[in-house]
Amino acid sequence: MTHDSSGSDPPPKAVFDYAPGQLAAALEFLKRTRSELRSLRMVRVWTERVQIFDINRDLFEIRGLGYADPEVVAVLEMVNTNFKPETIHAPIDAPYKEFLTGRRYPWAHDRVL
Repeated sequence: MTHDSSGSDPPPKAVFDYAPGQLAAALEFLKRTRSELRSLRMVRVWTERVQIFDINRDLFEIRGLGYADPEVVAVLEMVNTNFKPETIHAPIDAPYKEFLTGRRYPWAHDRVL
């Protein structure tokens, strides 16, 4: 997807204003609002907000949290975003980073052999 500066994205269905130390509240917001959207499609991570889109381009937003913040990793993992945790915090020359959602884990990926 490319950046659309025409403002064609609809307003968010729900917004959470993040403040440092509120990761648990942000994750609870994601759990609560998740049922309002269809299948998640993509995530845009700006320097100061995270937008989560469904297949109909409906979205919800977390303001005050961006790709430079360490807590963004937990938020992106919560919505099964396909991203590299080791490079998510690197600055870029674009207004936002965009990722697809729907990452799947193999069976027993969390087990230690």
